[in-house]
Amino acid sequence: MRSLFQRKQIADPTEAPSGGLRRVLGTGDLVMLSIGAVIGAGIFSTLGTAAAGEVMPDGEVIRYGAGPALTVSFLLLGVVCALAALCYAELASMIPQAGSAYAYSYATLGEIIAWIIGWDLILEYAVGNVAVAIAWAGYFNSLISPWVQIPGWLTHGYYNVHASSDPAIRALLDTAPRVFDIPVLVNLPAFLIIMVITWLLVIGVQESTRVNNAMVAVKLVVLAIFVGVGAMHINPANYTPFAPNGFTGIHQAAAIVFFAYIGFDAISTAAEETKNPQHTMPRGILLGLGVCTIIYVIVGAVATGLIPYQQLRAADPLAHAFEVAGLTKFSWIIALGAVVSMSAVILVFQYGQPRIFYAMARDGLLPPWAARVHPKYRTPHITTIITGVLVALGALVADDAATYDLTNIGTLSAFLLVCLGVPVLRLKDPSRHRPFKVPFVWPVSLGGAAACLFVMKGLPVHAWERFGIWLAIGLVIYFIYGYRHSTLRHGRGPVELDAQGTAKPPDAA
Repeated sequence: MRSLFQRKQIADPTEAPSGGLRRVLGTGDLVMLSIGAVIGAGIFSTLGTAAAGEVMPDGEVIRYGAGPALTVSFLLLGVVCALAALCYAELASMIPQAGSAYAYSYATLGEIIAWIIGWDLILEYAVGNVAVAIAWAGYFNSLISPWVQIPGWLTHGYYNVHASSDPAIRALLDTAPRVFDIPVLVNLPAFLIIMVITWLLVIGVQESTRVNNAMVAVKLVVLAIFVGVGAMHINPANYTPFAPNGFTGIHQAAAIVFFAYIGFDAISTAAEETKNPQHTMPRGILLGLGVCTIIYVIVGAVATGLIPYQQLRAADPLAHAFEVAGLTKFSWIIALGAVVSMSAVILVFQYGQPRIFYAMARDGLLPPWAARVHPKYRTPHITTIITGVLVALGALVADDAATYDLTNIGTLSAFLLVCLGVPVLRLKDPSRHRPFKVPFVWPVSLGGAAACLFVMKGLPVHAWERFGIWLAIGLVIYFIYGYRHSTLRHGRGPVELDAQGTAKPPDAA
């Protein structure tokens, strides 16, 4: 039993693994990656559900909305994520390796906890990107609808149609083409955007960050237009009542809109491709989170002041707000911004997931081929392609609403364990050099863990049930493969790569 909690030795941060990834990113790149990941589906999609709540067709309340107090939900999450971000910053400065929370927990809490976090992060990146791709497709269809009409059976996945309460969408079950008497219902745009982003990520991280920086610039301009134009048409009466469902609404809104914040974790997956990571990672994580929180509060305040909060319940709440307010000539610009914005989110999330697999494979917890690096581009191309194909297939047929809650609970559990890892490492390795140290470590780290658990409590029961099933599947895989092949348990170092990026056999490592 003790071997399950064996901790991985922290490597010298100045040394890079043989044949590893290329260090090319600076603080500015990390801040732009953070904005690229954080300002996306959360603000362009889940904002409406957070403000107005979620009610089933039979009247069952899934979650209460915050109303205009949505800004308080954003601030609450900003505090929760700031506590977690401080812990991330300390660990990222000490352990500047690919793998994010997985690598940190392996060095602080042990192998079994690291596996659980790595498995949780699949919910954050892969499952979350299914939801983002579906939201992207919705805005994309709105954007091109004046010129091109794509048939409904090519823009709505099978499970999305089944879960919809919209009669027009459910009618597709009868009108869609059929194969073996099964309706063909696929979200083709969602599938294609994932495959395009996957190709971009295979050819190199530096090229990907250049594209991300351009997309971030576009989304910031569009949000500035939304705030500038929307602020001139705010009706103060829309702010009353400010918190129609009290703190319950604020709490449950925070639990769903947490999806808006999870992208900052993706920044830590870039540690092994960051120049001077001991100083660059903390700055990038904290600056990115601060900028994004300010943007969210301002946009939330404008959106709930522009129209009554109940009318924000839409797949495209910001564009819908402009339409309801009579600002239709600007709604096309908002749709364009959403398409660009969520493209950046997909890019950053698809960037993060393969690097989790890459880190786990180097530790022997996944097969060696998952640690392979492309000989020319120095990217984990195999896991990038596999992840891209699986996410694209999920986006082709899935329902996005179910994936938001799963993504949030998986990410919050990872944040919780990272917060606990900081004081554990302070006790177990107090003399270790810490380029960045969490101030007031005990109240910050334990408060961050408690805050993450509190936000998790605001999620629906079905999210906890599905999360339990997900963890059970992960533990089965660990004991079948990871436990038996762990390099730490066999007394070996991480899997080494040759000059061509191929994993060396254990006896040659």
